Amino acid sequence: MRGRVRVIGAAAGAALLAPLGVWAWSEHSAQGPRLVPTDLHERDPEATPAARRVYAMLAGLENDARRGRPSRTVIGQHVELHNERYNKAYGDFRGPKQPGYYYRKARDITGKLPGFVELDLGPGYGQPGWAVGTARSYSKAWPACRPYWGYVEDAVDLAVGVWAGLPRAADGSYRPSGTHTECATGTEVSLPHNGGAPAGMVGFSFHQPYPGSPVKGYAQTLHRNSPGAKDRGWFGRVVTEGTTEHRALLHDLDFLADHLGYLAGRGVPVLLRPYHEMNTAPGHGFWWAGQDPAAFHRLWRLTYDYLVNRHGLHNLIFVWSPNSWNGPYGRDPRPYYPGGDHVDVVGVDDYSDTPAEPFGEGAWTEVWYRGLEEYRRPRIVAESFHVPLNADQPRTLSRTPWVLWTVWGQALTYDNVSEPRGKNTAADVKQTYGSPRVITGGHRV
Repeated sequence: MRGRVRVIGAAAGAALLAPLGVWAWSEHSAQGPRLVPTDLHERDPEATPAARRVYAMLAGLENDARRGRPSRTVIGQHVELHNERYNKAYGDFRGPKQPGYYYRKARDITGKLPGFVELDLGPGYGQPGWAVGTARSYSKAWPACRPYWGYVEDAVDLAVGVWAGLPRAADGSYRPSGTHTECATGTEVSLPHNGGAPAGMVGFSFHQPYPGSPVKGYAQTLHRNSPGAKDRGWFGRVVTEGTTEHRALLHDLDFLADHLGYLAGRGVPVLLRPYHEMNTAPGHGFWWAGQDPAAFHRLWRLTYDYLVNRHGLHNLIFVWSPNSWNGPYGRDPRPYYPGGDHVDVVGVDDYSDTPAEPFGEGAWTEVWYRGLEEYRRPRIVAESFHVPLNADQPRTLSRTPWVLWTVWGQALTYDNVSEPRGKNTAADVKQTYGSPRVITGGHRV
């Protein structure tokens, strides 16, 4: 279907993109356009065919834009399952929500599903230790049947469902209906149906609590609550082999690899976005942020090596996404770039401007789009409160043809009180999902 990513699902071939007009400019140097690599084999010779297809699609969109040819943007939705499941005050509905609430919400508004869904495999919901909700074939090493950990299982199953379709044949704890009984509570949990066929691409972020934290929750992801807030040498020990802190880091990465490995076994490629917003000012943001750039490089590269080479995960597409570098909070991200041999996609977490009040000169998000051009990688908006097309900015994607744009969690419909205009209206969401410049996912309902 035109403007859909169903074609890149589990059994599909390369994406077929219809021409949609000419962009406002092309990105040429005196030698021609600075194109991005198109084959994931250049970074990982063992990359899976599915991961290669997904990356090739993104690279193709990027190169079309750089050549001045017609291009489009995959619309994405971030899903915070730990909040959807357990936080009654989260989002536009007060009370417990079924997993995938905001994945389904886009379809409720527009009749279409997102073309990309990013799930959060951390940070936990304030409970001790890494765990999962029920014993699964891929999770035997982790404590089973603990309250507030079932969302991890839901995240993995929803990722399979977005890539392969829901409902699907019996798979793990989910029946073909897309439901299961949560071990810890005995409650029935259901995933949103998406037509039973491949419905889009998937990604994972990892809001990782600091290594060694006894409790796993968002508070433990923050620098001010980590040992590094009082011990300036702590981060250096985290990235130094043989230390207690380093062993704790590897334990966390084992948790991540356990679930990513299950997805690899089912042929699901994953856009993995670890250690985001690393360029925030020292003392702010996450425990890995604002560190010495050389130490951050070691963290990124050892994580890459541990997942790809130690665990043999070749279904991964690595996404590097600094915070918007607006000066007081986000600093110049260039020193934190770990290198093209460890990064496939570059992005920005954009909370510095709004459609009504763009930051800097040019069109909304243009300062970040231009700033990421030099990396010669597909460019994405990794996090934003806003959909790209709205009443204030109806031409965003003609000026800045990002290959992927992901809306943050509840921001799809919920008013973010910290923003001067933090709510997407239903008209905004419909305008974005209905645009011929946007690639959505799944089937019409």
